[in-house]
Amino acid sequence: MNGENPPGNTLGTFEMFFTSSRHGARLARRLVVRRLEEWGIPRDSDASYGIALLAGELTANAVNHGHVPGRNFHLRLTVQPGPGAHRSPVTARIEVSDARGERRPELRDHATAAVAHQQEHGRGLVLVDALASKWGVTDRTIGKTVWCEYAVE
Repeated sequence: MNGENPPGNTLGTFEMFFTSSRHGARLARRLVVRRLEEWGIPRDSDASYGIALLAGELTANAVNHGHVPGRNFHLRLTVQPGPGAHRSPVTARIEVSDARGERRPELRDHATAAVAHQQEHGRGLVLVDALASKWGVTDRTIGKTVWCEYAVE
């Protein structure tokens, strides 16, 4: 399902394969923002910024740590509507799958994160952990899927 709005309990779903490159990660983040806007989450809202940041971190991690030559990464964004007649979105789920199952992400402790704060790399999962309502890793036959959920207010 590529950008369709399925009936039922989902406001919108977008999924696509991207080249495992910085360009692919940047394009994925931009398309996430576009889809959110199409689904009624304004581009300049806190929710759009937060979800875009999470998508950017997960896709950058797939490129930097999950890259296998010749293999793409897959992004899936799902926005779940809230209860009631107005059905405003309450949860966005981002899933990014890559081909390197043996390279699982690990959240650094606060001391290690403070040192990483001084460096260019190493803060991605700290940001994901702070912004996401929950996150995790799911094994696949080939590779892994790193996912997170964001509570839209």
